[in-house]
Amino acid sequence: MIKNLLRGFTPLALILSPLAVTSPALSANVVMLPDALADLTEAAEDPDGFRESAFPHWNAGLDATDGCDTRSEVLLSEAVDAPTTGAGCALTGGRWTSYYDGQNVSDPAALRVDHLVPLSEAWESGASGWTASRRERFANDQGATATLVAVTARSLQDKAGRDPAGWVPSDAARYCRYVGEWVSTKLRWGLSADKDEVEALKLFADGPCEETVVIRSATPK
Repeated sequence: MIKNLLRGFTPLALILSPLAVTSPALSANVVMLPDALADLTEAAEDPDGFRESAFPHWNAGLDATDGCDTRSEVLLSEAVDAPTTGAGCALTGGRWTSYYDGQNVSDPAALRVDHLVPLSEAWESGASGWTASRRERFANDQGATATLVAVTARSLQDKAGRDPAGWVPSDAARYCRYVGEWVSTKLRWGLSADKDEVEALKLFADGPCEETVVIRSATPK
C-alpha cells in the first residue's frame, strides 16, 4: 500500500511542487519536511468512541459579529474571485480553486470545507483525550491556512478520511504541499502518527518532497 503511493509519480512530478524550495537560512518556525518529521510522535491509533459530534462545527468563526460561520469565512478567505455576501452570509458567485484536485468552482454550494487532518484521524491521534472546547477549536481552526480547505465534493469523497499512507492528491503540483501541511497540522495540535503513516511520510520526505517547507505555527492553547 505505502509503496504504491509513489507509483506513477513521474520524474517531472518530482520537481513541480510549489512548496519545494531550497533555503540556506530557515527560521525556527520554518523547517524542511525531513526535519519536521523528526518532531512527529509515532504512536498506535485508537478509534474507539469517535463521533463527529465530539467536534462541534461550524461555530461563529473568527468574527462573531459578521453573521458568517467558520465554513463561510473559509470560503471567503480562499476565494480567487470574491463572492457576493448577502443576508445571513449567503454567498453567491465568486470563484475558487479546489485544494485537492485543482478544479475551478464558481458555485459556493458545490464546495466542501474539509479538515485536512480529518476529525476521525485527529480523534485517533490524541484528540480523544482533549476537552470538548479544544476539539471545537480544532474543528474551527483558522489560525493556520491549511487546517481547513475548500475542495470539491468529488475529491473529498476520493480522500475518504484516509491519512497519507492511503491517499494524497494525485496532482503533481499538490501532493508535496498536502504532505507538508498534514505534518504541520499534526505538529500544531500535538497529534501523533501511526507506523504506516510515518513510513509513508518518510517516503515522501526522502524522495519527491525532500525540499518541501513545513510551517511550525504555535500550538493553540
